[in-house]
Amino acid sequence: RDRPALGCSGSPRWTKAIAPPAPPAVQLPSSNADYLNNPKPVYPAMSKRLGEQGKTIVRVLIGIDGLPKSASIRESSGFDRLDEAARTAVLSWRYVPGKRNGVVEPMEFNVPINWVLN
Repeated sequence: RDRPALGCSGSPRWTKAIAPPAPPAVQLPSSNADYLNNPKPVYPAMSKRLGEQGKTIVRVLIGIDGLPKSASIRESSGFDRLDEAARTAVLSWRYVPGKRNGVVEPMEFNVPINWVLN
């Protein structure tokens, strides 16, 4: 926006205010693209028998090649078997890598896995 500034003669003149730079545009990694053909996590047989259900959130580091570099449990389902099956699944998947200002870079991403028995 314009605002007055004093010139050398003491009379006001108009100058443009400089806006701060925009924050970098971030595009998070994705595992949802159909062409990636990521298989569903395998529901552990013992967990099925015991009726274990819940939601696991896995924090995964995606490399610039779209491959997972590491994964950890960010939020547990409450069942170790389900959590480990979720972690194993996301480590076997391929991803569309994340971008910042259009440049691919390694990025962490939360992957939710819902464990529901039908």
